[in-house]
Amino acid sequence: MLSFTCTKPSKTLNHLPLPPPFPSFSRSLSLSLPVSISSSKHKVSRSLCIIRAIDATQPYDYEAQLRSQHIKSQSLKIAIIGFGNFGQFLAKTFVRHGHTLLAHSRSDYSAIASDLGVRFFHDLHDLCEQHPEVVLLSTSILSTERVLRAIPFQRLKRNTLFVDVLSVKEFPRDLLMKYLPNEFDILCTHPMFGPESGKDSWSGLSFVYDRVRIGNEEGRVSRCHRFLDIFAKEGCRMVEMSCAEHDKYAAGSQFVTHTMGRVLEKFGLESSPINTKGYETLLDLVENTAGDSFELYYGLFMYNKNSMEQLERLDMAFEAIKRDLFGQLHRVYRKQLFGSAELGRAPEERPVVQKLLHNGAPDQISENMP
Repeated sequence: MLSFTCTKPSKTLNHLPLPPPFPSFSRSLSLSLPVSISSSKHKVSRSLCIIRAIDATQPYDYEAQLRSQHIKSQSLKIAIIGFGNFGQFLAKTFVRHGHTLLAHSRSDYSAIASDLGVRFFHDLHDLCEQHPEVVLLSTSILSTERVLRAIPFQRLKRNTLFVDVLSVKEFPRDLLMKYLPNEFDILCTHPMFGPESGKDSWSGLSFVYDRVRIGNEEGRVSRCHRFLDIFAKEGCRMVEMSCAEHDKYAAGSQFVTHTMGRVLEKFGLESSPINTKGYETLLDLVENTAGDSFELYYGLFMYNKNSMEQLERLDMAFEAIKRDLFGQLHRVYRKQLFGSAELGRAPEERPVVQKLLHNGAPDQISENMP
């Protein structure tokens, strides 16, 4: 508020123009100004008026408003379908980046969603009527088709962006192309980390994506970029590759990793008082893979056409190692039994080393003894 006090008050003045408004200040302000006020009927002699800013309401922070407007312009309304462990894991980071989050799942996660700042919808129709800009599928691999067929596409905007985060890529790509209207955009992604491996930071972790179908309009291109930018800002290693390439590499890394972890879990690997660094690595592998459901592992096998080849190669590699061990043992026994009788023979060749080719065929390499 501003107060005006004159040292020589005059008669009541009518129709005096109001002074222009002053901006609020964070500190009180006192000004001494000579003021001469006149009207058609009255004249006031020059006097000394005191102007004081008594309080400072609502300080004006121009930079903060600009920052808020920028964040709002970059924010997305993202709907997560499948709000389980992984969906909640992603939602925490999305909310932190200022995006509006909606969620739906078969199970009731409304309490967890409320704690995370996410609106939870029990009915999928109600969620779609909120017109999210991005619909993110975080379902299991096995239930993806059922969920897609249940989505009321007619309640969404015509150019909605659909994103999947499944561990296989060709399978969901084909489903999205089959069931989504042609006007919808499709972005297939795979964060190569989860709630355990990414609980502290996403920095340096791989994020694979394929822009399967993105419209040419500036708004649609910008929307895709803003979504990918969430992971880029978190420090992820952004890797753009086709869904087919992803499945080929993932079968040789992710599926093999899960397989070895589950084999060692069945084996009963346990910690000991004399663990080596290598043994600790194996224990960590078991812990990381045991946290994932068998449904996920089965999906990696069932819906990646490259997984069967990798499983066969693992089986062949294990059999080859056993043959090497038993073959060496056989040579040791022969030397003990017939060593003196075989002294005059030609030098024995070293054991044949077998290396499995990518197609599963063994490659024989022979080297002579030194």
